[in-house]
Amino acid sequence: MGSSTRRWAGLAVLALPTLLLSLDISVLYLALPHLNADLGASGTQQLWIMDVYTFMLAGFLMTMGTLGDRIGRRRLLLVGAFAFGAASVAAAYSTGPEQLIAARALMGVAGATLMPSTLALIGTLFTDARSRGTAIAIWASCMMVGAALGPVVGGLVLQEFWWGSVFLMGVPVMALLLAVGPVLLPESRTGGAGRIDLASVALSLATILPAVYGLKELAREGWQPLPVAAMAAAAGFGALFVRRQRRLDDPLLDLRLFANRSFSAALSITLLGGIPLSGVFLLVSQQLQLVEGHSPTKAGLWLAPVGLSVAVSAMAAPALAQRMRPGTVIAVGMTMSAAGFLILAHGLLVPGVILIYLGIGPSVALCPDLIVRSAPAKRAGSAASLSESATELSVALGITIMGSLGAAVYRARVEAPPAVGDAAHESLAHAVAEAGRLPADMAAPLLDSARDAFMAGLDVVAVVGAVIFVVTAAVAAAALHSVPTVDGGQEPLGGGTGSVPEDHPEHAT
Repeated sequence: MGSSTRRWAGLAVLALPTLLLSLDISVLYLALPHLNADLGASGTQQLWIMDVYTFMLAGFLMTMGTLGDRIGRRRLLLVGAFAFGAASVAAAYSTGPEQLIAARALMGVAGATLMPSTLALIGTLFTDARSRGTAIAIWASCMMVGAALGPVVGGLVLQEFWWGSVFLMGVPVMALLLAVGPVLLPESRTGGAGRIDLASVALSLATILPAVYGLKELAREGWQPLPVAAMAAAAGFGALFVRRQRRLDDPLLDLRLFANRSFSAALSITLLGGIPLSGVFLLVSQQLQLVEGHSPTKAGLWLAPVGLSVAVSAMAAPALAQRMRPGTVIAVGMTMSAAGFLILAHGLLVPGVILIYLGIGPSVALCPDLIVRSAPAKRAGSAASLSESATELSVALGITIMGSLGAAVYRARVEAPPAVGDAAHESLAHAVAEAGRLPADMAAPLLDSARDAFMAGLDVVAVVGAVIFVVTAAVAAAALHSVPTVDGGQEPLGGGTGSVPEDHPEHAT
């Protein structure tokens, strides 16, 4: 096998777990009713089954990215693949909700080893800018397509098999990674690095886990004391974490990365762009099911072109970045997405969403490359983990901020008869449930009012999303204007290679 063929085969091995991990976040939604029937999971336990995976994934990304820099990114990837496969089997054959929650937690920790390792290893496989840009575009497309196809795949699998089958999908992928990874993937690590500071690990977890929990609960329950306290605790531990990193010679998170303008800009674009994106996707999914009356599987099929549109634009972005500056490509794409949000606000649902995701493709493809290239070689895994952390945080923020905004508009606009009480004012789902218990002459006006109120909320969210994307386009155009067009010999922006092969002199002791 030639060196070029080996590189692209290695990319295929790295893209598969990326597709699986993003798919696994959304695939479980359709399995929840089956879990309730077979395992007797309570409402609280169902929430933990859903949420503990993303809690652990977000919480350990930073630690695992830095760990991969020290012990070897391929080594960590393979260990994580074995752990993820084993945890998936345990989840599939769980006999009680507690066992499933524990298995999902282990899947999240193992998943945190995979995402930053795959992105950092792409920098080892592809050293020239053109092929690396294409490779990262493929990797990013797999991540976005997996998230979009999760409900579709979940629905199709659950039509034929039992609920545990959604977890077993990952086992063959991890087995393939373990079999061919040592052959196709080079090892890369940072020589001379010290041990990971365990106090920093503890402070990072104490910052991220309460923050993700607080954001999810704020989106679900509103401004209740517990999520507010969790957010306050996260802020306090975050301040302690930053203070400690500034004092360490070999920190878990090198804050000097943020001094690089390209790094900070690309990270900010990733964070800001994901907020309206995740929020509007949630509302559109609800609109297709609760307003249009489609089943979850059919709603997923309606949204399937979303994955195709983002894949097309993400794959085109590296070629465009060879003719225009990356900042310009991203800014044009963000402007296109802003137009898509405005189209969505005028009631054209599917065309608007497709245009939104078509425009987000360039940032999805180019920002991870800018983030990793802006970091020194020894921080490639850490930089990759920050890219993934920004994505996870943007999803949580988007659901909280955009979901709360849409809910506020809904509550202000919905009109319900006195006999219904307050339940119909909580959400469209509650109104639909209440309408099912009313006579037809009372149910129809309630449903009409609730659906109109929901659409009004979606319109407001879409307009706010358009404004955010216009601002993000301006950030990209201004902050990334000095980043040159991509050419085959382009050096990384941070002065390093993004990864160092294991036999590099840097690893000499």
